[in-house]
Amino acid sequence: MATDIRLKEELPTITDLLVETYTECSRLNHLAHEALPSRDAVAEIVSDLYEVLYPGYGRRQNLHIGNIGYYVGSLIDALHDKLTNQIARALRHELCQESPHIDCEKIAQPKAVELLRRLPDVRKVLEQDVEAAFRGDPAARTHHEIIFSYPGLEAITTYRVAHELYTLGVPFIPRMMTEFAHSKTGIDIHPGARIGPGFFIDHGTGVVIGETCDIGVGVKLYQGVTLGALSFTKDDDGELLKGSYKRHPTLKDGVVVYANATILGGQTVLGERAVIGSNVWLTESVPPDTTVILEKPRLRLRGAKPVHDSLTYDI
Repeated sequence: MATDIRLKEELPTITDLLVETYTECSRLNHLAHEALPSRDAVAEIVSDLYEVLYPGYGRRQNLHIGNIGYYVGSLIDALHDKLTNQIARALRHELCQESPHIDCEKIAQPKAVELLRRLPDVRKVLEQDVEAAFRGDPAARTHHEIIFSYPGLEAITTYRVAHELYTLGVPFIPRMMTEFAHSKTGIDIHPGARIGPGFFIDHGTGVVIGETCDIGVGVKLYQGVTLGALSFTKDDDGELLKGSYKRHPTLKDGVVVYANATILGGQTVLGERAVIGSNVWLTESVPPDTTVILEKPRLRLRGAKPVHDSLTYDI
């Protein structure tokens, strides 16, 4: 540890300068208000939900039909309390300035219970997602391998739960959940996107799925795919309009999009079973059963002492 006391004498001045910025840059701090949702608590909720959705694959081993009810029951009871508390914090931040006397816990509890009520249906959809990964990836040896190790499934699982909270009108927490998955997997799925069952993201890193995307049944994406907005609507003052107006593309049932393709625009619709090749930049709709690819590029090789000025190959 450093021992020059003269350097430490500057620390009070540094503190004063920093505290001054808490007034100047007030958007960067949250002072003298009710507590916001806790990142650690929301991460714990996601971990508990994984235990419920995929029992036996996580923290608790040696589960069987004789003890699974007790284990899941204890998790559901804890999730009720944790979700109610964190949803209430999120709602309080949204409502307290205009209606500071609202009982946010009373509003939060039915939302927490409704999410828990929907978990059986979420599991049924996730089973189709796991099956899609197994059928769509020749490297997948077992369903267990997919659940244990596929980042695409982890991102999709978190999205499926976050989407239910999003539809229940819960602020903050759905996006916090999907950003946890984003930081771990490199897959960015906005909780507002609508995605049908049997969804498979192969490899996954760099995939971006925007808020107003509509994705049908049995769709498959590869790494680096962007489903984004082509342009943004602005108000009379030039500020971006917020909200869920249609900005992102629609992918119908059975669409396949290969690596690093970029598909943009709320009016862009990919018809059933369309196939979009790698590196395609697409801003217009595609009819069903259509394949879209780039024209073959030309590869030019140059050496330090080439026999010819250049070698050109068609690939």
